[in-house]
Amino acid sequence: MGKVEFVSLMAMLGGVVAYSIDAMLPALPSIGAEFSPDAINRAQLVVTSFVFGMGLGTFFVGPLSDAFGRKRIILIGTAIFALATVLALVAPSLNLLVAARVLQGLGVSAARIVSMAIIRDLYAGREMARLMSFVTMVFTLVPAVAPLIGSGIIAIAGWRGVFGSFLIFAAIFSLWMSLRLAEPLPREHRRPFRADALWLAVKEVLSHKTVVISIAVQTLCLGALFASLSSIQQIMGDTYDRAAQFPYWFGMTALIAGGVSLLNAALVLRYGMRQLVSVALTTQVALCLLALTLLHLELPPQIDFSVYVIWQASVFAMVALTLGNLTSLAMEPLGHIAGMAASVTSGLATVGSVLLAVPIGLWFNGSALPLVIGVLICATLGRVLMIVLNRIEKVLQRV
Repeated sequence: MGKVEFVSLMAMLGGVVAYSIDAMLPALPSIGAEFSPDAINRAQLVVTSFVFGMGLGTFFVGPLSDAFGRKRIILIGTAIFALATVLALVAPSLNLLVAARVLQGLGVSAARIVSMAIIRDLYAGREMARLMSFVTMVFTLVPAVAPLIGSGIIAIAGWRGVFGSFLIFAAIFSLWMSLRLAEPLPREHRRPFRADALWLAVKEVLSHKTVVISIAVQTLCLGALFASLSSIQQIMGDTYDRAAQFPYWFGMTALIAGGVSLLNAALVLRYGMRQLVSVALTTQVALCLLALTLLHLELPPQIDFSVYVIWQASVFAMVALTLGNLTSLAMEPLGHIAGMAASVTSGLATVGSVLLAVPIGLWFNGSALPLVIGVLICATLGRVLMIVLNRIEKVLQRV
């Protein structure tokens, strides 16, 4: 498989995650009206429960792929995802739908995490970060069309019809990978699936201060992303009365983020991962403060909406400039246990981000202000941690 096809396949494995989240966003009002009309905010759990399940699955799929091979674990995870999709398709209540979404997340975690381990198997350093940037670009471009596709499906078949498209997506990338990708982890390089070996690997991952800080910053950035995703439909629909236009506005912000990911792929070779993450977080803090000031001024509705859209696009752009680089920073010293490293780092970051995103999302009170404040806190803490990371690495370089 050539590099272009390889990157395309890895991007599709990440893209199924983005599609499974964002295609559901236009369905949240219908789900809320059907299952929890007295607590509309609870419909956000359809998004965050999926992410939570993905985070839980992340802890296991990496070490399983270290022991049994990358392709096999992705295909098993895809089968679990397909089964959960069928359960979601027929769920009679919000609780059961949320449970099915957790199971969906568990299954799809294999595609998300093992694909990162595959990239680390074959590449290292800034070239790895460059490829991660291309994958992240697709992760941010898929949302440009996912809500529009979801809206079209809902118009034809109702919100449950969206789950049928998940099955088609999973079938395509499973067949593609089965036919075209050679197993990247030779048998002689596999690690036995033993509790003691896994515990030693976890201890090694967490023994690196730079890795731990990278995980913490990634948690904060993902928290800002998932809080935005769970709130954006309500803010556009309820706060600004733009429900019908939501897929188009959302797509525009996603395209901006995709462009920033492409820019990151070019810049990371020149400026490095740490500097780009630091600049992105500093810029986000400044833009959050500016947005808070402008939204408090009670400007005309059109201007107020424009402020929100520009700010929201900046959040997605910040994510595009940080996630791939932070993943690469965390994985860089751990190539010999790439599967476990991908599991521990992404698992902690994803589960932690849900713990941040759920309260921020449920804080929605008819205004965009709670979300902006939540993202401001995340970005500020992330920037402080990057300062600490840079100081630690300077000390290590002297030693």
